Amino acid sequence: MIQSKGYAAQDAETNLAAWNFERREVGPHDVLIEITHCGVCHSDLHQIKNDWFPGIFPMVPGHEIVGKITAVGAHVKKFKEGDLAGVGCLVDSCRTCDNCQDGLEQYCLNHSTQTYNSMGKDGLPTYGGYSNNIVVHEDFALHISNKLSLAAVAPLLCAGITTYSPLRHWKVGKGHKLAVLGLGGLGHMGVKFGVAFGAEVTVLSTSPSKEAAAKALGAHKFVVTSNPDEVAAVAGSFDFILDTVSAPHDINLYLSLLKTNGTHICVGAPSEPYEIPAFSLLMGRKSVSGSGIGGLPETQEMLDFCAENNIVSDIELIDIKDIHNAYERMLKGDVRYRFVIDMATL
Repeated sequence: MIQSKGYAAQDAETNLAAWNFERREVGPHDVLIEITHCGVCHSDLHQIKNDWFPGIFPMVPGHEIVGKITAVGAHVKKFKEGDLAGVGCLVDSCRTCDNCQDGLEQYCLNHSTQTYNSMGKDGLPTYGGYSNNIVVHEDFALHISNKLSLAAVAPLLCAGITTYSPLRHWKVGKGHKLAVLGLGGLGHMGVKFGVAFGAEVTVLSTSPSKEAAAKALGAHKFVVTSNPDEVAAVAGSFDFILDTVSAPHDINLYLSLLKTNGTHICVGAPSEPYEIPAFSLLMGRKSVSGSGIGGLPETQEMLDFCAENNIVSDIELIDIKDIHNAYERMLKGDVRYRFVIDMATL
C-alpha cells in the first residue's frame, strides 16, 4: 500500500485535521499523482457535515485535483511520468452502461465512483484531494496544459466543468441572452464561458457591490435582484438562466425573467427542495433543468478549450491549516472566487 497524508473529518461533528492513511498500490492501468493543489468546493463542506446524505468517515474531501504524475502502471498508454494531470469528481464508473459508452460517466446508470465519500469496486472508501497523492485509473485522469497556472486550473475540474457542460449541452452562444445567477465559484466561471461562447451575459445578484467585479469578468449587464425596478426591466428577457446558487432560494422570481420557451438550469445544489407552482412553468412553456459536471471526454474538451483561450479560475491560494476559516468565508461569499489549497503546506 502507498502511505498518504491528508486532512480528514473523523465524523460530521468534528473539524478537519491531519490524518495518515493508505492508498492502493499502482495497478497496471493506474497512475500515481503527486498533488500540488486542490480546489475547495462548496460541496466539500456539505459532505463533511452530512447535509445531503450520511457520509463515509473518516472523510478526506477534495475533487478539484491537479499535480504531477510520479508513477505509471505497466499498461498505461495515456500518460508518462512527469506529465501534469488532474482528477475531478469521478474516479470510476461501470464503463458498460449506455451513458458510460456515450462519455457521460457522471450519469452512470450503475452508479459512478466519486473521488471521495464513495465506495470503490474494491469495497474500500475513496479519499479525495486534501492530501499529498492519489492513485487513479488512467481513464479518469485528465491532461493538464503547462500553459496555465496549475493552482488556477484546479477549480476547472468541478466549477469549470459544472458550468461548461450545460452551456455546451444547450448550445448557448451568439444570439442568446444568458443570465448567471450568483457570482461565486461557479458563477464566475459561468460568466467567463458564456462570454467566450458569444452570448450576451447578465449577472443576477442580490449584492450591488458585485457589479464592478461582474463587469471585470466580462459580463455585459448586471441586475440587482432585490431592486424591483431592475427586475421588472428584464422580465421575460432571457433565453437561459444558469443558477449557480447553493443556498436555499425561491426560483419563481427568476422563472419570470425567462422568455417563452426559456430554460432555467440548476447547477447549484441547495440542501432544501425547490417549490415551483405549475403556473410558473405553464405560462411561457418554461423549463427547469439540472446538470451535473461532465463526462471524461467533455472535461478534457473543457480543459483544452481553457488552455487555448487562456481561461482559468480566479483564486485565493491558502494554507491547508486555514481550511475552516476558508469555509466560514465561503459561506459568507467572502472569496473571489475559489479557494485553492497549496498542498506544499500539508
